[in-house]
Amino acid sequence: MDPAATPDLPDPGEASHQEHVMTAEERAEYERLRRHAATRHRRLRQVGFSVLLLLALLLAPLAVAAAWVQDTVSDTDRYVDTVAPLASEPAVQEVVINRLTNRVVANVDVAAVTDSLSKALQESGASPRVVAGAESLEGPLRSAVRSVVDRTITRVITGDAFQQAWEGANRRSHAAVVNMLTGQREGALRAEGDTVQLDVGEVINEVRERLVDAGFDKAAAIPDSDRTITLFQAEELGKAQDTMRLLDILGTWLPVLTIALAALAVWTNPAHRVMVMITGIGVGVMMGVLLVALVVARRVYLDSVPPTALPTDAAAAIYDTFVRFLRDSARTLLVVAVITALVAYLYGPGRPARALRTVTDRGTMAAGRGLRHAGLRTGATGRWLTDHRAWTTGAVIAAGALALVLWNHPTVGGVVLVLGIALAVVIILAILAAAAGPAGHAGHRATERAAP
Repeated sequence: MDPAATPDLPDPGEASHQEHVMTAEERAEYERLRRHAATRHRRLRQVGFSVLLLLALLLAPLAVAAAWVQDTVSDTDRYVDTVAPLASEPAVQEVVINRLTNRVVANVDVAAVTDSLSKALQESGASPRVVAGAESLEGPLRSAVRSVVDRTITRVITGDAFQQAWEGANRRSHAAVVNMLTGQREGALRAEGDTVQLDVGEVINEVRERLVDAGFDKAAAIPDSDRTITLFQAEELGKAQDTMRLLDILGTWLPVLTIALAALAVWTNPAHRVMVMITGIGVGVMMGVLLVALVVARRVYLDSVPPTALPTDAAAAIYDTFVRFLRDSARTLLVVAVITALVAYLYGPGRPARALRTVTDRGTMAAGRGLRHAGLRTGATGRWLTDHRAWTTGAVIAAGALALVLWNHPTVGGVVLVLGIALAVVIILAILAAAAGPAGHAGHRATERAAP
C-alpha cells in the first residue's frame, strides 16, 4: 500500500488550538462589556483627579500660611526682618513715647518740689506774694518737666540706637514668637490670657539711664513692673494658638503634600495641558481668597482692640507689619498661578494662542534671516535647536521653575524677572534655530534619511 495515499488522521488536540469564532450576539455582548469597563474606568479617573484637585486647592491657603509660620519661627533673620519695622513705625513710636513719658512724670513729685520751695521762702522771710507765686508754679513746672522728659524719650525712641537695640533684643529673644503661639511667658512677645503683649523692659532701662544722666534723679524710681504694651486682644486667641501650633507642625510637609496632590491631579487627567490651566486658575482663586481673608481679619482685629489699650493707627501698623510676608507670599503665588495658566493656554489650539505663536514665529524667522544675511549662520547648532525645539523650550521652563523653587523668598518682582529671562532665552534660541537656514536644514534631513 502506498503510504502517501493513506489519509491523514485528525489530531485529537487540533480542535483545542483552533480559534473560537464569536457569534454576532457574543460580539455585541463583548463590545457592550468593554464599553461599560471603559466608561467605568473613565469615571473613576474623573473622580480621582477631581478629588485630588479639590484637596490641593483647599490646602493651598493653609500651606502658604503654614510655611509662613514655620519660616518665621525657625529663621532668626526672617523673624528679625518681620518685627524690625515696628521700631520705626511713627504710630508705634508715639504709643511708646506717651506711655514712658506718663510713667516718668508720674514718678516726679512736682507738688513736693513747690511745697519745699514755699517753705524755704517762708523761712527766709519772703513776702506772702512771693510765697503764693512759688505755690502757683506747680502747673508750669509740671508742664516743663513733661516737656523735657518727652523730648528726651523722643530722641531715644526715634534714634538709630533704639532701632539697633530693638533688633538686637529681638534677635536674642528669637523664641518670642514660639512663646506667643504656645502661650509661654518668656521673651519679648508673650500671650497673657486673651491678649498678646510686648515687653519693652530694655527700652525702659535705656530711657531711665538717659533721664538720670540728664539730671532727672527721680527717673531712677521708674518701676520695673508694668513694662508691657498690649498689642492684640481677642477672645479667640486660644483657638488661634491651637491652629498656629498645628500649622507650625505641618509647615514643612503641608506645602509638599499640596504640590504632590496638584501634580497627581494633572498626571491622572489625560488632558494634561487643560488640567495645568485649571490648576493654575484654581490656585490663583484660592490666593485671592487668602488675601481677602487677611483684609477681613485685619478689620476684625482692629475692631477687637479697644482704643484705650492701643490707638487704631498703631494697631493697624502692628498687624500690617506682622502679616506682610504672608501677604507677599500670597501675591507671589497668585502671579505664578496666573502665569502658569496663561502659558498652558498659549500652548493650546485656541485662536488667540495660535495667532500669537504665528506672530512670534514670523518675528524669530525674520531675525534669523537677518543674522544669515549678516553672515552669522548657526549651522549644525541651529539645526539641532530646530529639531529639539520642544525639549529646549521645556528645559528653559524647567530651569525658570527651579530658580523660583531655590529662591529663598521670591517676590512678585522676582517672578517677573525670572519670566522675562526665560522668555528672552526662548526667543534667542528660536532666532539661533532660524539662523541655520532652510536649505541647510533640508540637506541635513536628506543626509539623515540616506544614512544606513
